[in-house]
Amino acid sequence: MTALRSLVFNVYFLLGTAAWAVALIPTLILPRWALRRAAQYWALSIGWVLRGAVGVRVEIRGTIPSGACVVAAKHQSVWETLALYWLLDDAAYVLKRELTWIPVFGWYLRKNRQIVVDRGGGARALKGVIRQAAHELKAGRQVVIFPQGTRVAPGATRPYQSGAAALYAHLGVPVIPVALNSGLVWGRRRFIKRPGRIVLEFLDPIAPGLDRKAFAADLERRIETASDRLLAEARPAGGPGETP
Repeated sequence: MTALRSLVFNVYFLLGTAAWAVALIPTLILPRWALRRAAQYWALSIGWVLRGAVGVRVEIRGTIPSGACVVAAKHQSVWETLALYWLLDDAAYVLKRELTWIPVFGWYLRKNRQIVVDRGGGARALKGVIRQAAHELKAGRQVVIFPQGTRVAPGATRPYQSGAAALYAHLGVPVIPVALNSGLVWGRRRFIKRPGRIVLEFLDPIAPGLDRKAFAADLERRIETASDRLLAEARPAGGPGETP
């Protein structure tokens, strides 16, 4: 039954997304807010089908941020890239440049002014990210970054990259850490989606003023501690769950 439910969801995720991509083409000549709102409904629709087809419930904890800030989130699944998009007023994601090369999808990313990084560009690329992020923050947007740079399986470890700390050091806005346990339900590169409860928790903001090294340590400690707690809540001792 789980495999059948997952098949239903995956078909919608692929074919439904393709249909949305075609339907949204007219928004490319409309003001950016029209694309943003339509894309938020696309992201919401995936959540609705995930709940209806697979039986996934979602719990949001903490205060959803608004206004200019940086949101630094744990990354275990595709799910949070969608969830943060519909939860936040106007998210600007830090994402790899290659995504903008995807036909149609890349057009939407450019129209919606996402923050593009050349991951092979070193210090120059990081300066470009800071410049783009500063521009979007002036517009009151929420800059979303995944500090580990990629999806990491629940319970696995991976170093935090320098991007979040660089944004914190240069932009002078609060950073809101985000913990979650989405990988237990929607694992990375997994066909099977499991019924259960995804919890996403907005943690207390880290105010400007720390030095870069202290911030980096505090951010990692907060996210990892809270994410481990959410995993422990969802998993009985010795119970099932995705492994690295």
